[in-house]
Amino acid sequence: MTGLPWVWGATDAEVARRYPADDVVTGRPMTRAVPVAAPAPVLWRWLCQIAVAPYSYDLVDNLGRRSPRTLTPGADRLEVGQTMAIVFRLTSFDDGHHWTAVTGERGRRLFGTTSMTYAAEPAGPDRPDHSRLVCRMVTTWPRPASDALAWGDLVMMRKQLHTLRDLAERSS
Repeated sequence: MTGLPWVWGATDAEVARRYPADDVVTGRPMTRAVPVAAPAPVLWRWLCQIAVAPYSYDLVDNLGRRSPRTLTPGADRLEVGQTMAIVFRLTSFDDGHHWTAVTGERGRRLFGTTSMTYAAEPAGPDRPDHSRLVCRMVTTWPRPASDALAWGDLVMMRKQLHTLRDLAERSS
């Protein structure tokens, strides 16, 4: 899976890298990524905001409520089992680096068994003020259903990653 809809914005290294989502669910991976002109710790704080709201198309996945444009105090205090992105349950995290979740009961009805890892990765030693936002999703859905999920997720995830990037850059 090297092209759309399975990969968008990710480098070859990011696609080849294993993420915790790969160890939670066995299935077809999707990798999405964007560069961020903010340091990884700032980006990480915004990734934790996904516990508060989805940051995608709010009319579609947040009942029309606008996702907060300011950081929510305490949202970065993650706990295994908490809800992330409305239908996922947090399974693990490496504070400051990445968090991983799997669909809960409601999420499985919508998306099957799906895991996802969001990572705030440094852009490199020569760019300490920049980072990469990487999301790896793995679904157990068989084809052609997984193809439809990948296309739909691409639209939603692109909006989400761009929104989180913009908010991290603005607060940096």
